[in-house]
Amino acid sequence: MKHYPPDAKWHEMADAGIIPQAGNAREYDVSGWRSEHPVRDAECCIQCLFCWVYCPDSSVIIKDEKVVAFDPVHCKGCGICAQVCPKQCITMEPGGEMPQE
Repeated sequence: MKHYPPDAKWHEMADAGIIPQAGNAREYDVSGWRSEHPVRDAECCIQCLFCWVYCPDSSVIIKDEKVVAFDPVHCKGCGICAQVCPKQCITMEPGGEMPQE
């Protein structure tokens, strides 16, 4: 099975972007894919952790069983966290740069 380095170009990979080795997402910086980024209102947040459960990229950072930030390297800006927030405490803001929480 071929292993792709983190800096592999699109034409060096298998068709359809298939990545044959499992569990390698932490090797890749996808921050450049973002056109929007999540912003969380900490005062509104009830710590339900839905954003953490549903994030497809494990980009919600938890400390002491509470949401503290979003991972600026692995968040693609998909907006799923904002969609599943029951209190609408997460909004998607324009721009790829993520402010520090």
